Amino acid sequence: MTKLFMGGSASLFLIIIGVFIFLQFVPVGLWISAISAGVSISIINLVGMRLRRVPPDKIVLPLIKANKAGLNVNSDQLEAHYLAGGNVDRVIDALIAAHRAAITLTFERACAIDLAGRDVLEAVQMSVNPKVIETPVVGAVAKNGIELRVKARVTVRANIERLVGGAGEATVIARVGEGIVSTVGSSEMHTDVLESPEHISKTVLDKGLDEGTAFEILSIDIADVDVGRNIGAALMTDQAEADKRIAQAKAEQRRAMAVAKEQEMKAYTQEMKAKVVEAEAKVPEAMADALRQGRLGVMDYYRMNNVNADTRMRNAMAGDETSEDA
Repeated sequence: MTKLFMGGSASLFLIIIGVFIFLQFVPVGLWISAISAGVSISIINLVGMRLRRVPPDKIVLPLIKANKAGLNVNSDQLEAHYLAGGNVDRVIDALIAAHRAAITLTFERACAIDLAGRDVLEAVQMSVNPKVIETPVVGAVAKNGIELRVKARVTVRANIERLVGGAGEATVIARVGEGIVSTVGSSEMHTDVLESPEHISKTVLDKGLDEGTAFEILSIDIADVDVGRNIGAALMTDQAEADKRIAQAKAEQRRAMAVAKEQEMKAYTQEMKAKVVEAEAKVPEAMADALRQGRLGVMDYYRMNNVNADTRMRNAMAGDETSEDA
């Protein structure tokens, strides 16, 4: 009797374990939920998902949601998108939102947007509820040299058709900033912009800045315009300072050349004086030679000495008179 009881308990235990393993491998509860929601999916298909390493709840629950919303999708499409690395639940939510808002969005395009790395649900929501992008402060200079610091708010709506391959928010902000700089730069006076800031919005919108982007620009509103520095005056001051430094450098160069020339002339004068001294030193020798050879008489020599002495005396007297006059 004891052996019979132990054998029955072991069989019951094995049955319980078998049922537990079966329920873990075959999602019967998920299958019942799908059938009760009117979604046609077989147990074999759910087991196949397990074998393909696809969590059945990631497919069945979005499929139930899509079926209740009236979307025409099947499990094979959802499973293929999951295996490709997409977010199935996000795609179904985006399709439901687009369907309710009467926005044309196919399952294939929604999957492409999701696989491209964009938030497809956020894109659909942005198509219904436009987004406001605030640009950073953009500095621009009018023709009169006054800087204006402009901040703008850009209202954009997602363009579903251009979400794949279209440029993002950074491109829109850059293009708006470029348009602001161009418009302010073409103004003669900065006061013209301050009087009519809407002129910036109109000019920027007319340029079609949303071309090639994932957005459609609805409006550009100038939020703030501040007067900045006088760039023109600052540039003129810098130029004048640079010109002054150049002139000073050239004057210093000319002074250095003049000093060098003066030193050169002093050296040349000393050289000439040395030559005169050298020549005067040869005079006595020449006179002695002339006396020996009879070309110069003794009386001539005396008369020359008297003339030299008289000349020195006259020069000395002239120097004394000059000192007294001073």
